[in-house]
Amino acid sequence: MTLNLLNQSDPKLVTDSTAQAKADSDVGSSVGADATVQSNVNLFPENQNQSNEVLRTQFWSRFSLAELNHREWEALCDGCGSCCLIKYMDDENEEEVVEYTDVTCQLMDCATGYCQHYDTRQEHVPDCIQLTMDNLPDMMWLPSHCAYKRLYKGQGLPNWHLLLTQDAVVTQQQMRAANVGVAGRCISEVGMTDEAMEMRIVTWVTP
Repeated sequence: MTLNLLNQSDPKLVTDSTAQAKADSDVGSSVGADATVQSNVNLFPENQNQSNEVLRTQFWSRFSLAELNHREWEALCDGCGSCCLIKYMDDENEEEVVEYTDVTCQLMDCATGYCQHYDTRQEHVPDCIQLTMDNLPDMMWLPSHCAYKRLYKGQGLPNWHLLLTQDAVVTQQQMRAANVGVAGRCISEVGMTDEAMEMRIVTWVTP
């Protein structure tokens, strides 16, 4: 999972690009308001490095986040794409306030909800960084359904997560029912002014 942070004037404007937007992953590729559920979805698609690491049985409940291998870490991503949305963050208050827009990173394919250049994303967005166990504590603006955030806070996976359902179509359907996912309802940041972005705050992502 990767994130690209762009800080501007107060409140901070943040743009993100994550593994939730993997082009090589078909899981949840049709999640979104107007998407059609796909049935030809790999349950656990290989990552771009074709890792030989295995997914240990119920690893998310048996091991801490720090003990996960790379493939397990990547498998926690539900592909919702929410962290790729530009958001406004005001951390001057006692509690950090986060407002999501429906404007997304330039690499996002808004039809599928996945990054168009995941393997080479840092060549296109140099400040795209790797989400790790070390920087996760600073990423609590992630959506409330995010598996990384939930496990860090001692919560379980959302009941629609692919690791639980073992059925990609069921997961897609349940994500749509839970109003989760950017596919079909986001717009690219390309050509968008700061003023226009400020007018595109949405409430369908809950930090």
